[in-house]
Amino acid sequence: MGTAQGLPVARSTDSWDESDVRIRPNKKGSRPRTKDRPAYEDAVTGRIITVDRGRYTAVVGEDSGHERTVIAARARELRRSPVVAGDFVSLVGDVSGDPDTLARLVRIQDRKTLLRRSADDTDPIERAVVANADQLVVVVAAANPEPRTGFIDRALVAAYDAGIEPLLLVTKADVKDPADLLDNYRHLDFPVIISRTADSAASGIDARSDDGLSARLDVEAVSQLRAHLDGKVTVMLGHSGVGKSTMVNALTGAERATGGVNAVTGRGRHTSSSALALKLADAPTGSWIIDTPGIRSFGLAHVDPDRILHSFPDLAPGTEACERGCKHDATAVNCGVDAWVSAGHAGPSGAARLASLRRLLGTDPRMEAQETKELGSVS
Repeated sequence: MGTAQGLPVARSTDSWDESDVRIRPNKKGSRPRTKDRPAYEDAVTGRIITVDRGRYTAVVGEDSGHERTVIAARARELRRSPVVAGDFVSLVGDVSGDPDTLARLVRIQDRKTLLRRSADDTDPIERAVVANADQLVVVVAAANPEPRTGFIDRALVAAYDAGIEPLLLVTKADVKDPADLLDNYRHLDFPVIISRTADSAASGIDARSDDGLSARLDVEAVSQLRAHLDGKVTVMLGHSGVGKSTMVNALTGAERATGGVNAVTGRGRHTSSSALALKLADAPTGSWIIDTPGIRSFGLAHVDPDRILHSFPDLAPGTEACERGCKHDATAVNCGVDAWVSAGHAGPSGAARLASLRRLLGTDPRMEAQETKELGSVS
């Protein structure tokens, strides 16, 4: 616009051209966005065996003459996608596995199973623990630290929810008879293995113990567990100090760090800082065992209450007699599960099992006050 004697002069629209149009720059950049992603047709597949501070260790060319370990960094587009031990991933870049090389992790392949947990029962955020596992070994000690049925029940719920077969391993059975503990699970159909310290060199297998010294595990227990591992991916889950890593060392010949139990608190010391997948020697292809860090809690906020109930197959049949809409909690009227347990259909431990179910459902405040008890704590 021109001026005449300080006054603006109107300009004919015919005189406007493209140079008079001001375009505001895009704050997010001028690069056009697209939903198309690279195909990465040259990517190789790797199995994640551990994760440490933003670096992902994967085995590439598994069970071939070119098997190697590759270190990778995650691509930016996967920043919000958790990558855990057991994941199959696509890798590009330098996948030679040579020292000081770094590949790029560009895709997480479809998972067969995913073991998950939350920080507690009110936390809506899911935390992936292990991917593509076939079975879960729940490890508890008969004593030192004392066993907690609440933890076992939570681990079983998580396993069933993920489609993973559970197995119970009770260690330190030479310290205390685990019969009372096992009474809670006699009506359930899953393997139970009892492990103790061997009394002689002929009947034991050397492994690093919880005090860092040599331990001698009963060879029969190690052999029984090993028979369940061949050809499968198995995750070991348990509190610190129960002998989980000691058993892993006995099975694999590794030197996974172990930790003892605090004499004051009765809890184990955390020694394993991250999950680690180890291949079983002299075993069929695909035989892996994943040792996880000792955990203090196992929340089930991500599991639907109906699925929690179905993880108690000794109690679930009792719901057939429930009224419509029954929540099976302590305030329910004429709950069929109460009658089922009273009739003895769930065995001598039926009442304890029902109490545990209602703790997991989070519906009975009286149960919450008892969670610090030796058998039933979820910590």
